[in-house]
This record gives sequence, C-alpha cells and structure tokens, in this order.
Amino acid sequence: MIYSKEVDLMCPVAQGACHGAAPIPQEGSFTKVKEVGDVNGFTHGVGWCAPQQGACKLTLNVKNGIIQEALIETIGCSGMTQSAAMAAEILPGKTILEALNTDLVCDAINTAMRELFLQIVYGRSQSAFSENGLVIGAGLEDLGKGMRSQIGTLYSTLEKGPRYLEMTDGYITGIALDEDNEIIGYTFVNFGKMMDFIKAGDDANTAFQKASGKYGRIDDAVKIVDPRRE
Repeated sequence: MIYSKEVDLMCPVAQGACHGAAPIPQEGSFTKVKEVGDVNGFTHGVGWCAPQQGACKLTLNVKNGIIQEALIETIGCSGMTQSAAMAAEILPGKTILEALNTDLVCDAINTAMRELFLQIVYGRSQSAFSENGLVIGAGLEDLGKGMRSQIGTLYSTLEKGPRYLEMTDGYITGIALDEDNEIIGYTFVNFGKMMDFIKAGDDANTAFQKASGKYGRIDDAVKIVDPRRE
C-alpha cells in the first residue's frame, strides 16, 4: 500500500464506530451482505439502448451470488434478438458482479443488468420477503401458456386512427367497428396455442381455428377490418 507524504505523517486514531453492513431483506430474512456470495434474489429490470430505439426486460434468479436463471425479452430492434441469444448463454453461472461487468452485447441488456444489480444488492428484489426465494424456473411464469412474451403492439395516426396489432390475447386478425367507426372489439389468434395444437398433431387450418378467439362486442360490429391492410 502506498501512502502520500501527508498521510504518512499523520498519527493513528482508532475508529470507534463499526456497525458493519446494514441488513437487507433477502428471501424471507434480513441478512448482512458483505461478499458476492451473500447475495440472493429474484427480480426484473428494464433497460434501453442509447438511441432508445429498443428496450430489454431482464429477469434473473440469483442464489448465493450466482445467476441460476435468466429470461431476456427484447423489443424494438432486430439486432437485439441475437444479442439476447448471446446473453442467455453468458449469464447463467456468472456471479452477479461478473454479469454487471460483462459485455452483454446490447446496450439495452447491459442497462437492464445494471438496474437489476441495484435492485438485488439493495434488497429490493421481488423475492425479498419470500422464504427461500423463488424456485428456478419461476422466470417462465412471466411468459404464460405457450411460453411467449406478453407483447402489446398498437399503432395510431391522427388521420386514420388506432390499429390494434398484437395484445396479450395474441396476434390481432381483425378490429370490430360500430356505425361510428369506433372500435368495439377484436378477433385474434394465439400463436403459442396454435403451435401447441400443431405439435399435438392438428393441421395448420384446424390449429388456427382452435387458437382463434374474440373479445368485445363482435356480434354488434358493422364491419371487421384487417388492422394491417385496411
């Protein structure tokens, strides 16, 4: 250790107060985190790239400082999907400190990692008050049946009005309009369910019909338009 001349000439004075780390809530108990291995938690975070063209929602499950589970969801940029694929291979097995200082390829994913790090080390994780935390695999619950991200894609212009394109129900196939051309419902197909039906042996047309549904006052509609073409 190298000291400056000014410090070297100082006389020693004892440090009286030494309370240690403040305890934080972690998986159902209050713990003092002193080492990376003391960190536990399951939580989510959102990151964005410099031009804010795309965003990433990152979910991590950390046990004893090591990332056991990672869910990477990206939106808004085609290149981010490849970055997410790389991050999925990089993150599990890393300590949370290693992950913070690892290039996760995409700015949005790196930013999300930073936000998660802050949440977890400050005791703000989703599992802070859950005894023993959440099981490995809890991240998949965010996706629901069919294991697809919950996406909302809605587009609108002043001249032509709103277009529902995709919602939690699925891919919007039609928007129902009343006599005033106001939206009163929509029809959709759930691609996750459709693929499950196909994998179970149904042909594509049958699977499409079985995975289709409607929401709202479809029966009262004056017309149903394709939001992508009309």
